[in-house]
Amino acid sequence: MENMDAKGNDRKHYRGIEKQTDNPFLNLYHIDALGRDGTPFHYYFASRNGENNIKHKTHSMRPEGMAVYAVTEDGEKMVLVRQYRYPVNDYLYELPAGLIEPEETASEAACREMIEETGWKLEVYEGGEPAFRRGFFLAQGLTDESGSMIFGTVTENVGQQMENTEDIQVILADRQEVLRILREERVSMRCGLMLMQFLKTEPEAPFAFLYL
Repeated sequence: MENMDAKGNDRKHYRGIEKQTDNPFLNLYHIDALGRDGTPFHYYFASRNGENNIKHKTHSMRPEGMAVYAVTEDGEKMVLVRQYRYPVNDYLYELPAGLIEPEETASEAACREMIEETGWKLEVYEGGEPAFRRGFFLAQGLTDESGSMIFGTVTENVGQQMENTEDIQVILADRQEVLRILREERVSMRCGLMLMQFLKTEPEAPFAFLYL
């Protein structure tokens, strides 16, 4: 149905696609796009995937990355990072997150990234509806990247192991602090949504929202 117009007729959305850059981490693509009436226009998007693996071609749902919704063992605090981001030249409140390596599962990547970014060991929570952990698209007007959510509890701090290119502060935020962050700070969309969720949970059942 994705190529159907409002009347159910087939409609082509583009005439061609071309890679514009040659960067090892992220590349720009140009689409020779077509409007609803067939008028051509230029459309650009970025992708971490190789030229033959962009989702424009594969329609894959595999997430490139994941983010972690992690709480303390008593359910009273949520683990956040405050990270400097070059595009906005400022610090943003975010969930711990990162890319999934080819040989990793999303849960394995989450455990690795949690130690690297926060120093906390993560005990992954596997219960609840599996659909809540599948890949969802991020900034779909700009990129084909998708990410999944991993949920869990932090158990032990073994020391932050971030890279030199990262500037990350670790925050354990209780519900009062979470509300302040939502009201006053710069927050990523994914983090903001999960902060709202955290405010509605009970400490003794921090993952109850994963069940239907």
